[in-house]
Amino acid sequence: MTKYEMLYILAPEVEDEAKEVIIKKIEELVASNGAVEKTDKWGMKKLQYPINYKTEGFYVLMTFEAEPTFIKELQRVAGITDGIMRTLITKR
Repeated sequence: MTKYEMLYILAPEVEDEAKEVIIKKIEELVASNGAVEKTDKWGMKKLQYPINYKTEGFYVLMTFEAEPTFIKELQRVAGITDGIMRTLITKR
């Protein structure tokens, strides 16, 4: 298994309860296909440039282990999940 980091940005208008649901959904997806090491919630931060006319976002960094074939599926699910504005998955 390979170690990865996933940084994703949640839209600022998403409620706190909905943020927890989205984070838990991503963690459960990764846990079912690998192992989650930790999830850091960085909180609201100013974006470098506007995304869909929004200037802030809620940042979440997750470190995990998974098979390389699973990354495409994780990107697909994150891309169609409402509330996630951007994702970045890198090898550690």
